[in-house]
Amino acid sequence: MHLTHELELFPDLAVTQMLFKDVRNAAELRQCAVEGKINGALINPTMLVHPFQVLVAANKAVNLHKVGKMKTRSLNSEIIFNLLPTNNISEAFKRFGCSDGDDSVLVVLVHNKDESLLLSDITARVSGRQVPVEEVSSLTDHGKIRKLFKVTQEEEKCGTLLDAVVCRMAIKDVI
Repeated sequence: MHLTHELELFPDLAVTQMLFKDVRNAAELRQCAVEGKINGALINPTMLVHPFQVLVAANKAVNLHKVGKMKTRSLNSEIIFNLLPTNNISEAFKRFGCSDGDDSVLVVLVHNKDESLLLSDITARVSGRQVPVEEVSSLTDHGKIRKLFKVTQEEEKCGTLLDAVVCRMAIKDVI
């Protein structure tokens, strides 16, 4: 049900993603994250094309955290910020963060790969059903993503929407 990847540049760390549908307590979850009771990023999955997109954002966030160059206050908020193609922090939370009325949520945890991760703590807090992370694409709002990332039809003829999104995420600090 969950998806865990070891970070190649930081082999002692891993990123775990958990997807929940039919969530009835998004406001409560968001408040728990703000208070630090959930040590993870809560993401609106409708703005995600594929779990790889989150892995790229998490990898970049960990790298910026390690070198002391984060633009936000925490690693979890940096993950959400790195999903956006621009440098507007409030816009990142508006577009990618979990909102009070959301009925689905993707929980992203960065942890030491050797520590025992208590996924049951997260699962117990969510009033909804956990589904395989690979189902995130079934929740995707392609129109909103194309508009936000300014992806043209011509661009999608030579690559995928995921390619375009990840490229824009990767180069936002350069342009």
